[in-house]
Amino acid sequence: MSEKINEEVDGAPGGETPVTDAEAPSEGTPVTDAEAPAAPAPAAPEEPRPSFVRRLLRSRTARAATVAALAGALVGAGTVAWRTDTLPLLGPSPCWDSLGSGSMDALFGDRETVVDEQSLRTDPMGDGGAYGQCRITSYDGDRARRQVTVDVRRLDGLRGTDAQDWPSEFLASGMVPLGKGLPGMTSSTRAWIALPQACTGRDEFTGPTVVDIGMGRAGFEVSREYTLRDRNALTGALIEAANGVIEEFGCSGRYREPRDLPAPVEWDETDPSAFCGIKGLTLPAAYREELDETRVGGEGGPARVCEAGASFREASVRLTTVEDPALAAIYSWDSLRSGAPVTGDGGFGKAGGNRAVYRASCQTGPVIFVLEQLRPAGKGDRFTFTRDLLPAYAAAEAERIGCAPQKLTFTSS
Repeated sequence: MSEKINEEVDGAPGGETPVTDAEAPSEGTPVTDAEAPAAPAPAAPEEPRPSFVRRLLRSRTARAATVAALAGALVGAGTVAWRTDTLPLLGPSPCWDSLGSGSMDALFGDRETVVDEQSLRTDPMGDGGAYGQCRITSYDGDRARRQVTVDVRRLDGLRGTDAQDWPSEFLASGMVPLGKGLPGMTSSTRAWIALPQACTGRDEFTGPTVVDIGMGRAGFEVSREYTLRDRNALTGALIEAANGVIEEFGCSGRYREPRDLPAPVEWDETDPSAFCGIKGLTLPAAYREELDETRVGGEGGPARVCEAGASFREASVRLTTVEDPALAAIYSWDSLRSGAPVTGDGGFGKAGGNRAVYRASCQTGPVIFVLEQLRPAGKGDRFTFTRDLLPAYAAAEAERIGCAPQKLTFTSS
């Protein structure tokens, strides 16, 4: 994944203007434009801003596009122009003709932007999982202030290449589900949505094809105000980008922007008798002193993620339950070949020193339980957490989601 640099806007992270939400769909497939209600007007900016024309002429991207239009052709494959309802058509919008002026303003304000965009096609030098990337950087003079990167990729499960790095950024406890009919999650720094399988297809051991978007350092948070503003801006841009990709792929239908996202996820004091909010899951005494704070995100979405740690809200362990069958496929390799064998009632998995993956067969399809120890914890600072907690975690989670019983046994390799 390309570098996603941190940024500062007037001394704090965040876009300039929040994005206005729209109604979420009621089914699991995109809806057409005719079904989507008109979006409310965007919220007023905090300070007076230059007119749109002045901002357009100050934009490095817009100036380049204007010159190219006057010359009769765009210069270079990576040149991106600007489209507006109040001015003549200058060229395609950023990121496969998807991001409108509202999303660009919410993310970057009136700063100059430079767009680096790749065509959406299978990478001839890769394994067929990458389709393309769009990177937008805003500048204050010669200084880069914010960078947003949009990737389109098919998540791999057969080779195990997307089972660790991608979930560490895009399946985190600070993320919330997009809502019914929108198969994805969002936060103030990362967001993703799966494209319809009817459009992209999917093999047995591959995950969904996703559009994901990143801004700054993953998980970086300052305050609730900035979290809400940046999350709204990132979510709006994600939905627009996904709709642009669907159209670019030649498919029909559109996703609607969610009307109401859940409140930002907060850290709470750990309840040892119901660890991670799971009834029947007791945290062993050896870990209670160091895992005294817990945060649970993704409730009701594709994945439920719990992180726990000591003070300063630094996670030491992560427990992830993936209920979406397509998303669960990205752990296919890890559940078969990543440690000592684990067997269970209607399931199997592997347990290593700092990571355990168990795959259970449930009524809705495969469900994955992932337990990770991110740093030493417990007496003696050992990496024993996964083996100590995996059987109880899988059993309690299976009971919670309705695919019990799951009685796990460690076997020799």
